[in-house]
Amino acid sequence: MSTCSSSSSSGSWNSTKAWIVHGIVAGVAVAVAIGARVYLGQTKKFRSRVVGIIPARFASSRFQGKPLVQILGKPMIQRTWERAKLASTLDRVVVATDDERIRECCHSFGADVVMTSESCRNGTERCSEAIEKLEKKYDIVVNIQGDEPLIEPEIIDGIVKALQEAPDAVFSTAVTSLQLEDAWDPNRVKCVVDNSGYAIYFSRGLIPFNKSGKANPQFPYLLHLGIQSYDTKFLKIYPELQPTPLQLEEDLEQLKVLENGYKMKVIKVDHEAHGVDAPEDVEKIESLMRERNLS
Repeated sequence: MSTCSSSSSSGSWNSTKAWIVHGIVAGVAVAVAIGARVYLGQTKKFRSRVVGIIPARFASSRFQGKPLVQILGKPMIQRTWERAKLASTLDRVVVATDDERIRECCHSFGADVVMTSESCRNGTERCSEAIEKLEKKYDIVVNIQGDEPLIEPEIIDGIVKALQEAPDAVFSTAVTSLQLEDAWDPNRVKCVVDNSGYAIYFSRGLIPFNKSGKANPQFPYLLHLGIQSYDTKFLKIYPELQPTPLQLEEDLEQLKVLENGYKMKVIKVDHEAHGVDAPEDVEKIESLMRERNLS
């Protein structure tokens, strides 16, 4: 009798253990499913709110009043704004300036404007100040160069998606093939990247530089396009980072990011750079626009 009772008790205990194990496994499965759903939800929403900011200042050392220069009947800042508005990833496009003339011009064609201080040392600092003044919160800020009136919306979308897909990066930008005639132009910034598409260095000089001292026609040199996007949390601390030796020597704000150990994702695009760095570039841009029937 006791044997039967013991056997029955043992069977009952085994059955109970089986149910406990089953319950634990089921619970884990449910937890994993919920966790996966939460993770996927977070991934899907990662850095999803995006604003494009066009920094614009009147007192440029190389080209006074550059944002307001007329290009086929429209101010250059308006042409850049109109191109930026075509980007599908941007929730909003604003102009950040310290000049009332630029503000009035932008309001005349319907652009949102954020006034910033004259003390901003570069476009990144102007974007950092502007984002603090916007009432809505954004995850990514795209710094759109105001002197690129032919910027392609697809490039804007490309660097935004690159930053969304690279959680270890705080910054993304674009490069294209460098034309040999621009090899020694200090206004054409060159870039080198690693095998994973992260920036190694930027320079106004030709990089890499071989021992012959001449540009190699067979080497795929890269030209930096200037447009860049930042994780907003990083952008808020950027002005607090002290200027770095390489940044000061090259006068390139991207180098402060790299010298402080942050990662920068780079995408390569097929694009002819047509920035306006000097007054003589305006005629070149207008001729190109006429050729392409761009009004």
